[in-house]
Amino acid sequence: MKKVLTIAGSDCSGGAGIQADIKTMTAHGVYAMSVITALTAQNTIGVDDVLDAGAAFVGRQMDSVFTDIFPDAVKIGMVSNKETILMITDKLKAYKPENIVIDPVMVSTSGCALMQPDAMDTLIRYLLPLGLVITPNIPEAEKLCGFEITSTADMERAAELIGKNLSGSVLIKGGHLTETADDLLYDKGEFFWYRGERISNPNTHGTGCTLSSAIASNLALGFDVRESVGRAKTYITDALKAGLDLGHGSGPLNHCVYISKMED
Repeated sequence: MKKVLTIAGSDCSGGAGIQADIKTMTAHGVYAMSVITALTAQNTIGVDDVLDAGAAFVGRQMDSVFTDIFPDAVKIGMVSNKETILMITDKLKAYKPENIVIDPVMVSTSGCALMQPDAMDTLIRYLLPLGLVITPNIPEAEKLCGFEITSTADMERAAELIGKNLSGSVLIKGGHLTETADDLLYDKGEFFWYRGERISNPNTHGTGCTLSSAIASNLALGFDVRESVGRAKTYITDALKAGLDLGHGSGPLNHCVYISKMED
């Protein structure tokens, strides 16, 4: 059985973070493991509080996983401070796992900041270069490239600029564009567009976590980057189309959409 590790924050409401990651990985038939970087008190409406696990404890969790059940892929999500980012970087360099997917989580779907201001430079300098794929949405890509993204042409310019100093691929998620839901992969100097219909569903809590976890799962299963992105996009589209409606705000996806179909 293929094994995937998520290094991310916990979402007690179950729609994002490690909870979304574990559901997604399980739906893909891989064995899910988790290293918790922070606890959050959040729901579909917003984030009330964040309690960091601390860099040292994150390091101990990583040691526990890597010395016993070595993962075939690693997904990295919410890392809120520079000390934790440096710890994760050091452990990844020591253990050298393959198929690292980094979702640079900076702001929650509800608009709450999840990264300390001084952590971004550390993320860009030390952690992002280790990724096989990084998956910023448009607001995150804007912070990484330094200019506003309002069109597909802007997405291409941003992906090329972000990828300039990285060895891995850059996937800019286009869900924040007003007319389309097209995603752009910049891989080995080439652009690959993944066209997608805009689903009429306001419940998008945890979409970034879900997509990056699906990519990591497909990489672990042996698919290459381009195929893994395509398969992950299909999965998240189906999860949105399922129309799950929970909570009073932007609710979660149906991560178990394929399981539900099998039961039907």
